[in-house]
Amino acid sequence: MTCVKKRDDNNHLSGKMRQLLLKKIDMFLSKSFGYALRGILYIALMHDENRKVQVDEIATQLSVPKHFLGKIMQQMVKAGLLKSTKGPYGGFSLTGKTLDAPLIKLLETTDDITQFNICVLKLKTCNSANPCPLHHEMEGFKNNILKLFYETTINDLLTDNKKTLIRSISIL
Repeated sequence: MTCVKKRDDNNHLSGKMRQLLLKKIDMFLSKSFGYALRGILYIALMHDENRKVQVDEIATQLSVPKHFLGKIMQQMVKAGLLKSTKGPYGGFSLTGKTLDAPLIKLLETTDDITQFNICVLKLKTCNSANPCPLHHEMEGFKNNILKLFYETTINDLLTDNKKTLIRSISIL
């Protein structure tokens, strides 16, 4: 599924502009969002083993900082996306809502989505009436990202090949 519209020749982005836009995605997505998504995907992959997944295991398998990941996973628990059980056989597990949750739910939990309304050049007055040089291109880009996050669920990202997905989410 692709959410990026094909542009006509009159509105075609230059290679340099396209590279700039692709780099700008980092300003919308925090490490917290990435760790939350990767952690939930890992827990979902382990779900068929019918056990709780401890933060140590997730952090080791995904090569992420344990304490930071633990805080993020607790945010996911508070948001109702994960369950947490304490004790030696405790850990994290999915809730009934986890797999059907759209990515925007994770983004709202980890990040301030009002950042999508901020000018990429950090100008105070940037809008349709008073646009910065990147305004119109970035508006389409931001809208496409938000559309993707509203329409894509955790389950949409899962594949049948457990080994391949674990490898893809553990790459630094």
